[in-house]
Amino acid sequence: MAGGETKVTLIGRIKQKLIAAKEKTARERRLQSAPMDAPVPGYNTRNRLPPGQRLVEKWPVLDLGVTPRLERADWRLTVDGLVEAPAAWSWDEVMALPQSDVRADIHCVTTWSLYDSLWRGIRTRDLIALVRPRPEARFVILRAYDGYTTNLPLARFAEDDALLAHSRNGAEIPLEHGAPLRVVVPSLYFWKSAKWVRRITFAAEDAPGYWEVRGYHNDADPWKEERYA
Repeated sequence: MAGGETKVTLIGRIKQKLIAAKEKTARERRLQSAPMDAPVPGYNTRNRLPPGQRLVEKWPVLDLGVTPRLERADWRLTVDGLVEAPAAWSWDEVMALPQSDVRADIHCVTTWSLYDSLWRGIRTRDLIALVRPRPEARFVILRAYDGYTTNLPLARFAEDDALLAHSRNGAEIPLEHGAPLRVVVPSLYFWKSAKWVRRITFAAEDAPGYWEVRGYHNDADPWKEERYA
């Protein structure tokens, strides 16, 4: 390529442009439909579409510009931190865990919402029962194969409709959406649902993740429109 520029360098530049654009959006609170400390008339948890959201029919692809490609034989899920029974599961071991179906809507901070996805995978409550977090564990830190991180309270991670999903609507989740395994926490904006998850750490202290340190809200409740810090 001209000037000896490599493909890796170009990918890095694209990634940095994407990050800069999202940071600028967060600084300017460009997608915020109402002041974060003000009530939004007509919205409550009985409504299906959170404030500032629009319904879409197709599932948009959003990532950091890097799509990790892993063979199932090389893939591992590590669960560690403040747990009594840490684990490092292979793909076959994960698939041997109890499997559940959850129908849930998803809401992205970029203002789209997608209704009625039927997810299949391992409920986070079942995972929690296996690893047995210690009493001092209050937060969960998620790490992905593309270098992404995010954080959430253990209570959110343990909600009944949260799971580690490998399938959606009867088919394997596509690679660009987080295959082979991604987190799905429907009650929070979808950046909290890490794709390509590789490590789940239970911790006593919170540790803001990739977008949280770049201007996104730490809590990410779509019903409160917690988009930005």
